[in-house]
Amino acid sequence: MLSFLNKLKSIEMIKVFSLTAISTIIKMITNLVSMKFVAVLVGPIGVALLGQLNNFVTIVLNFATGGINNGVTKYVAEYKEDKGKTKLYLSTAFKIMLVTSVVIGLLLIFLSSPISSIILKDNQYFYVFVIFGFTLIFYSLNMLMISILNGFKEFKKYVKVNIIGSLIGLFFSLLLVFNYGLEGVLIATMTSQSLMFFVTLIIIKKVEGFSFSYLKEKFNYSIAKDYSKYTIMTLTTALTIPLSQLILRGYIISDISIQDAGYWEGMNKISNMYLSILTTSFSVYYLPKLSETIGNSLLRKEVFKSFKIILPILFLGLVIIYFSRFLLINLIFTNTFTPMSELFLWQLIGDFFKISSWILAFIMVAKSMTKKYIITEILAVVFYIPLAFYMMKINGVLGVTQSYMINSFIYFMMMIFIFRKLIFKQLNN
Repeated sequence: MLSFLNKLKSIEMIKVFSLTAISTIIKMITNLVSMKFVAVLVGPIGVALLGQLNNFVTIVLNFATGGINNGVTKYVAEYKEDKGKTKLYLSTAFKIMLVTSVVIGLLLIFLSSPISSIILKDNQYFYVFVIFGFTLIFYSLNMLMISILNGFKEFKKYVKVNIIGSLIGLFFSLLLVFNYGLEGVLIATMTSQSLMFFVTLIIIKKVEGFSFSYLKEKFNYSIAKDYSKYTIMTLTTALTIPLSQLILRGYIISDISIQDAGYWEGMNKISNMYLSILTTSFSVYYLPKLSETIGNSLLRKEVFKSFKIILPILFLGLVIIYFSRFLLINLIFTNTFTPMSELFLWQLIGDFFKISSWILAFIMVAKSMTKKYIITEILAVVFYIPLAFYMMKINGVLGVTQSYMINSFIYFMMMIFIFRKLIFKQLNN
C-alpha cells in the first residue's frame, strides 16, 4: 500500500491534481461562506434566483472572451518553443478578447434595465448589470492570462493566482454582503472574477518565455480562423448547458414550486463544488497534455492513464459525499434544504458518467474536432430537456436529476462510440 501511494506521488497528473485541488478547495470554502449567507438571508427562493443570475453570467462571460480560452491554452502549449508563432497567437487572442469584451460590456450597460427585469424579475437591480458591463474587460483579460499560464504549464503560478484571488474574492463578497445584503451578493457574483485580473497581472510577469510585448503584434486573420473553431465549441457549450438550466429551472419555478427550484439549484451548487476540483485539473493539466501529444498510441496511453487514476478516486469521493449528504446540507445551507437529500443519489451517478465522458470529450477540444464536439453537445441537450420535462411530470423535481443521470450515461456512450478505435484497438503511429 505504501509503495502504491509513493508511486502515485511521483505521477505528474497526481501532482497537478493535488496542486489544483488545494486552490479549488480554498475556492470551495470561500463559496461555501458566501452561499451560507445567501441561504440564511433569503432561503431556497433566493438561491433559485441567484442560480438564474449565475447561468446568465456564465453565458455572458463566454461571449466576452470570444470563447477562445481553450484555444489559447492549446496553441501556447503546442508552439511554446516557437516564439514567432506564440507572439502571433497571443496578440491575435488579445485583440479578439479586447473587442468582444468591450462590445458585450456596452450592451450590458445600455440594456441593463430590461436584462434585470428578465433575469431578476425586477428592473430595480439594473445597476448590477451596469457594474458588470464596466468590469467585464478585466475578466476577459484575466482569462487570457490564465490561459497563457496553462499553456506554459505554469501549474504553481496558476494555483497561486486562484488561491489569492479566492481569498480576495471572499473578503470582497463578505464586505458587500454585510453592508448591502442580497444586493451585495448580486454585485459580488457579477464582479468577483474581475478582481483576479490584478493578481494575475503581477504573477504572469514572472513567466519565462512570455512578455507583454507579444501582445503588440499585428492581428492575424489566419490565426483568428484557427481560434474560431474554439469560439464555436465554447459558445455551443455556453449556450446549451446554462440555457437548458434556465429553461428547466423556470419550469420548476412556475409549474412545481420555487422552493423545489431552490433545492435543485442547491444540489447543482454542491455538485459544481466537488466537480470543480477535477474540471480545473483537466483545464490545467489534461488539455495542454493532450494538445502536445502526437500519435494515436501515445494519446491512447494518456487517456487510459487518466481513467485508471481519476475514476477510482472519483468513485470513492462520490460515495463519501453520498453518506455525508445531510451534514453537507446543514453545513452549506440550512435545515430548510433537507428535502434536497433525495436528489443526491441520481446526481452523483450522473456526475460519475459526466466526468468519465469528459476524459474522452477533452480530446475533441485538444484536437480541434469542432463538428463532432458541436453535434454531441447539441444532441445531449436536445435529448436532455424533453426527457427532463417528461420525468418531472412523473417524479417532480426528482425527475430532473434522474434525467440528468440518464443523459450523462448516454453522453458517455456517445464518447465511447466516437473514440471506439482509440479505446479498443492498440494503434501504431
